[in-house]
Amino acid sequence: MFVSVCLSPGLTASKIGPYACGRGGCGACTVMVSKRDPTHFSVTACLVPICSLYGAAVTTVEGVGSIKTRLHPVQERIAKSHGTQCGFCTPGMVMSMYTLLRNYPQPSEEQLLEALGGNLCRCTGYRPILASGKTFCLVSRGLWGHPQSKNDKLFVKEEFQPLDPTQELIFPPELLRLAENPEKRTLTFHGERVTWISPGTFKDLLELKAKHPEAPLILGNTSLGAAMRSKGHFHPILLSPARISELNVVSKTNDGLTIGAGCSLAQVKDILAERVSELPEEKTQTYRALLKHLKSLASQQIRHMASLGGHIISRHSYSDLNPILAVGNATLNLTSEEGTRQIPLSEHFLAGLASGDLKPEEILESVYIPHSQKWEFVSAFRQAQCQQNALPDVNAGMRVLFKEGTDIIEDLGITYGGVGAATVSAHESCQQLLGRHWDELMLDEACRRLLDEVSLPGWAPGGRVEFKRTLVVSFFFKFYLQVLQELKKLIKPFPVPVSALAFLGSWQHKLPPSLLLLQTSVDSRQPLQDPVGRPVMHLSGLKHATGEAEFCDDIPVVDKELCMALVTSTRAHAKILSIDLSEALEIPGVVDVITAKDIPGTNGTEGDKLLAVDEVLCVGQIICAVVAETDVQAKCAIEKIKITYEELEPIIFTIEDAIKHNSFLCPEKKLEQGNIKEAFEKVDQIVEGEVHVGGQEHFYMETQRVLVIPKTEDKELNIYVSTQDPAHVQKTVSSTLNIPINRITCHVKRVGGGFGGKIGRPAVFGAIAAVGALKTGHPIRLVLDREDDMLITGGRHPLFGKYKVGFMNNGRIKALDIECFINGGCTLDDSELVTEFLILKLENAYKIRNLRFRGRACLTNLPSNTAFRGFGFPQGTLVTESCITAVAAKCGLPPEKIREKNMYRTVDKTIYKQAFNPESLIRCWNECLDTSSFHNRRMQVEEFNKKNYWKKRGIAVIPMKFSVGFASTSYHQAAALVHIYTDGSVLVTHGGNELGQGIHTKMLQVASRELKIPMSYLHICETSTATVPNTIATAASIGADINGRAVQNACQILLKRLEPIIKKNPEGTWEEWIEAAFEQRISLSATGYFRGYKAFMDWEKGEGDPFPYYVYGAACSEVEIDCLTGAYKKIRTDIVMDACCSLNPAIDIGQIEGAFIQGMGLYTTEELKYSPEGVLYSRGPDEYKIPTISDVPEEFNVSLLPSSQTPLTIYSSKGLGESGMFLGSSVFFAITDAVAAARKERDIAEDFTVKSPATPEWVRMACADRFTEMVWNYCLFS
Repeated sequence: MFVSVCLSPGLTASKIGPYACGRGGCGACTVMVSKRDPTHFSVTACLVPICSLYGAAVTTVEGVGSIKTRLHPVQERIAKSHGTQCGFCTPGMVMSMYTLLRNYPQPSEEQLLEALGGNLCRCTGYRPILASGKTFCLVSRGLWGHPQSKNDKLFVKEEFQPLDPTQELIFPPELLRLAENPEKRTLTFHGERVTWISPGTFKDLLELKAKHPEAPLILGNTSLGAAMRSKGHFHPILLSPARISELNVVSKTNDGLTIGAGCSLAQVKDILAERVSELPEEKTQTYRALLKHLKSLASQQIRHMASLGGHIISRHSYSDLNPILAVGNATLNLTSEEGTRQIPLSEHFLAGLASGDLKPEEILESVYIPHSQKWEFVSAFRQAQCQQNALPDVNAGMRVLFKEGTDIIEDLGITYGGVGAATVSAHESCQQLLGRHWDELMLDEACRRLLDEVSLPGWAPGGRVEFKRTLVVSFFFKFYLQVLQELKKLIKPFPVPVSALAFLGSWQHKLPPSLLLLQTSVDSRQPLQDPVGRPVMHLSGLKHATGEAEFCDDIPVVDKELCMALVTSTRAHAKILSIDLSEALEIPGVVDVITAKDIPGTNGTEGDKLLAVDEVLCVGQIICAVVAETDVQAKCAIEKIKITYEELEPIIFTIEDAIKHNSFLCPEKKLEQGNIKEAFEKVDQIVEGEVHVGGQEHFYMETQRVLVIPKTEDKELNIYVSTQDPAHVQKTVSSTLNIPINRITCHVKRVGGGFGGKIGRPAVFGAIAAVGALKTGHPIRLVLDREDDMLITGGRHPLFGKYKVGFMNNGRIKALDIECFINGGCTLDDSELVTEFLILKLENAYKIRNLRFRGRACLTNLPSNTAFRGFGFPQGTLVTESCITAVAAKCGLPPEKIREKNMYRTVDKTIYKQAFNPESLIRCWNECLDTSSFHNRRMQVEEFNKKNYWKKRGIAVIPMKFSVGFASTSYHQAAALVHIYTDGSVLVTHGGNELGQGIHTKMLQVASRELKIPMSYLHICETSTATVPNTIATAASIGADINGRAVQNACQILLKRLEPIIKKNPEGTWEEWIEAAFEQRISLSATGYFRGYKAFMDWEKGEGDPFPYYVYGAACSEVEIDCLTGAYKKIRTDIVMDACCSLNPAIDIGQIEGAFIQGMGLYTTEELKYSPEGVLYSRGPDEYKIPTISDVPEEFNVSLLPSSQTPLTIYSSKGLGESGMFLGSSVFFAITDAVAAARKERDIAEDFTVKSPATPEWVRMACADRFTEMVWNYCLFS
């Protein structure tokens, strides 16, 4: 049993393991563990077995502070710094910072970055979280990169309560007494399947290991625990040496360092850092190499748990430390009842050969790491999908020893991880190079030999074979150059080409990003109590920080509640021949299995069934659902259900295959203006190209979940669900159960992130759970774990685009023809709408007279893709902007010149004949160029690239015209219900859902202004279909717009009713007016209504006014790439956004930043990987990489365009929830700019197929050089 499971009842802040990620990869379940020392360390509760905590104190966020008692400064500051949005990740963030402050009350900024490196956030973009943490730091170089006026501040640091370390919780006295007299007897814990044995002495441990030689030793559980979660690996007996002090001994000698195998990796890091500070550099080469990898190995929470011995013994092929320890000649000290012995950490041990391995009864007691010596150099290398908390694609440890005073190789060691089933030593290559000079001839021979010896088969684990082969030789080349530089210091003269050394030096994680906020202050005549336009804290911010914000699955267990688990297809396209439920139903605690036959009403639609009937269309399609007394029983039953399939043809996964099979979901969508054919005949040049954009997982921190509670009469149901569209859930459950909508009430308190993924899918889960509730008569709770959520739900549509662009030599585009295909998956879902929006938005900011846009949604055998933030715009507009860069390359002009030349300049009409004024677009563009110092930095980038061959910088600036809203008037309506109670308090209800975007906060700001009362008088409880019926999905960036209008209407109605009373007693108080109104029988309840913006689109004519208004913006980003590895760092980003008059600048800036970082993830690191059978491989944070805190640009500046107005919207504000997403492409185009510079210097064609995401693999292989050519030749002739 894990800590998260034990903590969950009543402790809502601990986001229990499997439902966040279950592998320690997201940090949502972070807690603090304290030992006697006193030491405090953060851990992920989902991986910590409760049995391992004997004698330790565990602190959750509930123990840190509460809104009911006293807030801790960490909680106060993260909330008041606007560091929470949906709030699901916030308790974990708080606990990571709190633990840091318990150890270092005034930490450095680097320590803050390290502490938060294992905590993921999908909403905020991390900047405000870092801003809150930096208020504690000892030395701060300024939170903002540029000066601020007083009105520009989003929070006032001076108002925060100080941190007083003397007021923290003490270590529990009873545990202190226990530590002073430690228990020496063996402790045994018996579970249903596992027995946990914790010996009290080293002797007992050796005896137990001899008695149970197959039982693994478990300390951190970071390897075994993850395998148990994801693969169901169980061992009947586990031995825990946590109380064995001999395993934590550290000893220093004149020739080396011995570290106990039980030391955590965090402790190893501190031990090595101390030794490096004590010894001369020549003796610490191996220690420095280990330290380099320990900084990026996993997260701090994992490093606190994982032990050195466990890391070594696990022998993972991707181990970051084993390659360095191997080349550093480390020795393993083994112990058993029979005695001690030593074995080298060599290739034989790493390969698991009996001659170099532990005997079953032996344990690893300690590891000896010798000092390095003069003329010996050790380096470590790794390349991963992102900088932090990511498994490496390839890593390496390299060591060379020279004959004293020469460059002749006396000894050489090269070891790689990630290139096979185990860590691989290039022993033969190293032997052949002994006695050689360290020169170019040796380099060429070494690379050839390494490619021969470290050979990757085509089926190598993780794929990416050519990339990994390239890294094998690229790493050695980097080592070669590093050693050359060191030899230059020792041997004089020693000629080294300056150009070859220009790239050297590793990237460091720099300070947290900056913020430049240019926000027009509110009108000086605006009353102080009027909150509109002010940076009001998120209503739930403090509750997020204390863990008192209740999410759907935090609702306490209901009487007679049952758990549900889903059975999904393991075939991509097959006929269901039979389903055998017998074994599952025999499992104790299993109540029933729900199949399509149990549905009394409609089973979804003809093409999209709730539960599969006869045929499955993708891996992950729901077939049936198990209902049991516990979640564990339900999941055990899943494994016992036997489904027999018959494969069907065709099986289609890719867009290319769908085109080949003419497999489409809906008719082609098309828009055209001008005369394409004539225009292409009159241009100077024509370029054709392709663009590939990968899909994207929503990765909301709170997975899909629903609780259905049947009432005792009239077939009524209460449904508590995490959704953006409760009315859709209500309607779907109604049709599924064949009962009227008025019997079903859906409740949404708050949603832990949605991004479009909780519009349609929650209705499916709600309906299936409702069938279970109806059949059993019990409440049903259905909560998806991360793996199932990612497998079942689908995400952003992958896109394949083809373009043909005709232009003049000066860069003026005369004709553009774009055809886009999106991968819709196996059912229609929102694919037709996404196709329409994609086509409508393709022109972006450009006025091109002759256009043709076409789009199709492909039918494939993958889970149906669905709505996602931006709704087609981020994918489609990447095609348009790629056309621009292609034209720029052909014209020999910078891309920004082509963008300026073709941008809308005056009042005009779009391709679909909607009129608009681009004035704000041009202002955003010019403001962005100015505030980013773009033209100066463009020259600096070019100068940098001239001086650096192996590193290149790129810079790009991107304009944006984003259309807001649905293309239908009926989807823009909204309602609200406002009650005033006799004590003067006001309850506001509206049809929007709190997803983290602060809609409830904004609604109360609106109500406060309209009723002219402080926000403290106002309250929002929840969104409910019983209070506001027939609501529209909270989506398309208009939630605050339309619901704000409805709230405004309701408040104006109420205020009008109160006018006679106020006129009669103008000096009275609000409470007096309300009391008088009640006495005069004036209704104090009003329904507000907004009929909606007019919007329509006639696809037959190709014209309409589909969107209420546009949001304009521009972003400039600069990056630096390492041409040898494909790694890149984001140097700076500047964003200018047209928010008009922001309702709440803190919330709106948070939306811009969060959307930008999410978009940056789409275009750089977030990559979905499928097996040849259509099984999604990337089903968790280990394999699927959303941006982390270290991925934020080193300088991050956001400006809101001042003095902008729009009469259409409430208080002239704009919806900003989605628009920032596409601005993340500025990072993508900065990367391609850097790649183009590298290719140009290498005389390679600058035009190349655009592929998103621009992963390190893509960057490295695009920067073709002598090493990629070696690999291609090797592949060709091997």
